[in-house]
Amino acid sequence: MLHHVELWVPDLERAVGSWGWLLERLGYEEYQSWADGRSWRMADTYIVLEQSPALRLGEPYDRMRPGLNHLAFHVPSRADLDALIEAAPEHGWTLMFPDRHPYAGGPEHYAGYLEDGDGFEVELVARKN
Repeated sequence: MLHHVELWVPDLERAVGSWGWLLERLGYEEYQSWADGRSWRMADTYIVLEQSPALRLGEPYDRMRPGLNHLAFHVPSRADLDALIEAAPEHGWTLMFPDRHPYAGGPEHYAGYLEDGDGFEVELVARKN
């Protein structure tokens, strides 16, 4: 089982505004908070956002370079996915592939792909009922 994922972000408050909202809607609970970071937990797995003092500034994050491309999360139903996608822009997320939504991943894959203001992508996948 995955223990945790840590994302280093250039602006903690912006990231908390978008990721915190999404993670809590997905059932994660706030777990830890410190000057440079926050985390949310579900069962034994947690997700950390950190604006680390060791962060090397320079080129912005680019999911198309080597490294993390995206995180994917289950969503309980299509209705839940639709509600998340509708509310996401109010929390700093942009719908990717809008011309193919909700089947951008193929005709049997009901999902939404979102990008935050720093270029991080999440894939939200509706469970088959």
